[in-house]
Amino acid sequence: MEKEQRSTMLLENVVSLLSVQVINEVCSNLLKWKETTEEQLVSTVTMFYETCAVEEITLSTLLSASRLRKKYSLSYYDSLIVASALESNAEVLYTEDMHHGLIVDNRLTILNPFDTRK
Repeated sequence: MEKEQRSTMLLENVVSLLSVQVINEVCSNLLKWKETTEEQLVSTVTMFYETCAVEEITLSTLLSASRLRKKYSLSYYDSLIVASALESNAEVLYTEDMHHGLIVDNRLTILNPFDTRK
C-alpha cells in the first residue's frame, strides 16, 4: 500500500487533534522550503483550526514537556507535542519524527504510520 493511501486511511479512522506546535512547524517549513505566500499560510492555519481540534500550549504543557524531556530524552519541540497529546488524553500519537513504539507514561503510544514493520 502506498504512503498516501495509508495516511488517508489513518485520517479517516481517528479524531484529528493537533498541538499548536505542529501547526507552527508546518508553517515554518512552508515558509522555509516552499514558495508560500502569507495568504496561503493564513489559509493553511485557518484550515487546521476548522478541521481539527487544536491543543494550545499552556504553562501546564510547558512544565509537562520539561518532565518529558528529562524522562524520555525528547527534543524541546517534540516534548511540547507529546505533552499536548497527554493533556488531551490521546492514546496514540502518530508521527514519523519520534520514537516508533515508545509508550509514554503508560498511556500514550507513539506510532509512525509509515513504518512497515509489524
